[in-house]
Amino acid sequence: MRVFWKSVRTIRPHQAFSNEPLLVGSKTIPLLMVRNPRARRYLLRLRPDGTARVTIPRGGNHFEARSFVERNRGWLEEYLQRLQSQPISPVVWRIGTEILFRGEKVRIEAGDAGRIRFGSESVLVRDANADLRPLIEHHLHLLSSGELPQRLLALAEKHQFSVRRITVRNQKTRWGSCSRRGTISLNWRLIQTPDLVRDYIMLHELAHLRHMNHSDQFWQEVEQLCPEYRSAEHWLKVNRAFLR
Repeated sequence: MRVFWKSVRTIRPHQAFSNEPLLVGSKTIPLLMVRNPRARRYLLRLRPDGTARVTIPRGGNHFEARSFVERNRGWLEEYLQRLQSQPISPVVWRIGTEILFRGEKVRIEAGDAGRIRFGSESVLVRDANADLRPLIEHHLHLLSSGELPQRLLALAEKHQFSVRRITVRNQKTRWGSCSRRGTISLNWRLIQTPDLVRDYIMLHELAHLRHMNHSDQFWQEVEQLCPEYRSAEHWLKVNRAFLR
């Protein structure tokens, strides 16, 4: 992707050009403005780090983006309050910490022979008293790299989609993405979600192979592929804090 500017210099895709404070309720949060030439409309998101991100489509401008944010200030305030009311997932994982694995909350337990256990998994550790999160997340990433592509290919074959390439990545703000060239990227954290949620994200990205937008036609495609997609979205919202 390239961002369009009336200039001879090259701009990197999705380049942020403005970062300013935004008052939401009684709290001031950063507002990041980012140009995306493929976006068809202004989009507003609240990122996990508390930053509000507004996407400016090709032909848009800073003034219109700010007006769009102002019109949606109430949504931002409500969403921010909802996030703050959710339980905070522990940053450090130790013996006894509960984590999500395949849609269930499982407790990290001490095992035998220098191992720890969570759910059906057993991992060898050097120091069971240290922060176990990096090691467990690495293990989950490896599991995801083997399981997620196979499941995506099975769904693609079932619904007659052609996928050119699949990657499993450590995406911070997305569950998945789909390129115009047919490459689908999946977040390894999908292995922490229930089967319904995992499949919904995959079907969502497959639907983008036919509709590279979020139009009404796109959502009709998603609903046809995954009739329970609203339940999957609800689960993601409720458990967002445990998937960071």
